[in-house]
Amino acid sequence: MNIDRSKSGFITADGIHNLTPREALDWCAEGAVILDIREEYISQYKKFGVPNTAQIPLAQLKDEFGLLSNDAWIIVADTSGLHSKEACLFLEQKGFTQVSNLAGGLVEWERDGMPLVTDNKEKLTGSCACQLRARDKNSGGEIT
Repeated sequence: MNIDRSKSGFITADGIHNLTPREALDWCAEGAVILDIREEYISQYKKFGVPNTAQIPLAQLKDEFGLLSNDAWIIVADTSGLHSKEACLFLEQKGFTQVSNLAGGLVEWERDGMPLVTDNKEKLTGSCACQLRARDKNSGGEIT
């Protein structure tokens, strides 16, 4: 896959190429894949609303990176951009040459109005943007 990198700001920090949510969305339209490294219980409520996504939680990436294709550009994303850099570096060490980081993760993606898929049955609770606690599913769906 050959994405024209001259169309983006393509900021590099600590050797990792970072994309804004808008750039990532544009790249997805050209065939890039968003690799969501959030844990499954966190990612079920809000997902990236693009067709080319893969989910491999960071804790499983070392065992499952072989499921990824080196033919597509991979945009690594997490909740807020704290752990995606680690995954980018790991993939590059494993020979992936087309890897970028989604700056700000899902938080910035949503803030910038990019497409989301939400499942209110999987909504989490908590006071921060990542909402880390699972809702009480025994209470009839009400958040307690």
